[in-house]
Amino acid sequence: MRIFICVLFLLAGSVSADPAFWRYEWPNTDFEKTSLSNWREVRSGGPGKDGIPAIRDPEFQPVQDDDVLAPREGVIVVDLGSAPARAYPLRYLMWHEIVNDTVGGVPIAVTYCPLCNSALVFDRRVAGDRLLFGVTGKLRHSDMIMYDHQSESWWQQAIGEAIVGDMVGTKLVQHPSRLVGWSQFVADHPNGLVMRTPKFNRRYGQNPYVGYDLAEYPFLYQGENPPHGISPLERVIRIGTHAWPMTVIKDLGEVSYNGMKISWVSGQASALDTARLADGSDIGSVRVQAKNGSDVAHDVMFAFAFHAFWPDGIWHLANGAQ
Repeated sequence: MRIFICVLFLLAGSVSADPAFWRYEWPNTDFEKTSLSNWREVRSGGPGKDGIPAIRDPEFQPVQDDDVLAPREGVIVVDLGSAPARAYPLRYLMWHEIVNDTVGGVPIAVTYCPLCNSALVFDRRVAGDRLLFGVTGKLRHSDMIMYDHQSESWWQQAIGEAIVGDMVGTKLVQHPSRLVGWSQFVADHPNGLVMRTPKFNRRYGQNPYVGYDLAEYPFLYQGENPPHGISPLERVIRIGTHAWPMTVIKDLGEVSYNGMKISWVSGQASALDTARLADGSDIGSVRVQAKNGSDVAHDVMFAFAFHAFWPDGIWHLANGAQ
């Protein structure tokens, strides 16, 4: 694995059972309000508050005008029906992790945690307020902890819930989204829009976590391995508290469950494999649809993260085991 990750490991890993450890950096966060039972689960990922800068005002262009993306590069698709579909390339989310945007009048947060491969889109409206999200630089179970600028509460990205501060216990509404290859987005949405390159000095298109897909164990993760002999870094499709290994969906091509259809097609490069995102191995793309054809909110995350946040979750395996 790239030396970059090894250096991060040395710089990171700060851990404390006492929340007072974090107060110097977060004087406006109420640490007395928390759903955490073990503060040792919270670790520094290396960068401090806003060290990974979230995007506030993304710019977009028609898909035909993009001359940067390679055909198999991954993009997060947001199609709310009230406006042209938008593509948020992983080449940008890799370095910013959150994009605050408004689509058809709906304020959303497009989020991506590279370490657990979780790509989720949330509604930023809570109790009549429009929240603005940033990156704390902290991790829990190797998953990004976000924060809102209004109350400086901490939010767990994988579950979309506030875990520290005035907002503790509040859950964000998740909007359906998909991870697909760029050429697939263009084919599906010829009138769609794609996010322009942000005005930051970053190595867009490069993967700072080279070889992470093949790592034996997740970065800064101290939890249990998934059951059934599933590799910690195997991708799984999560729908609520249920998970299907992507290999199962790939082998079968399509799976039906509880009125939903889960399908797989090739054409998306892993963003966590080779040095260039465009060169990653083909992991394919998954779509989850209801009976009426509408998209169902889901996540494609690493198996360790599903097990960490849903330890009693239900696994759907090729051999019928659950």
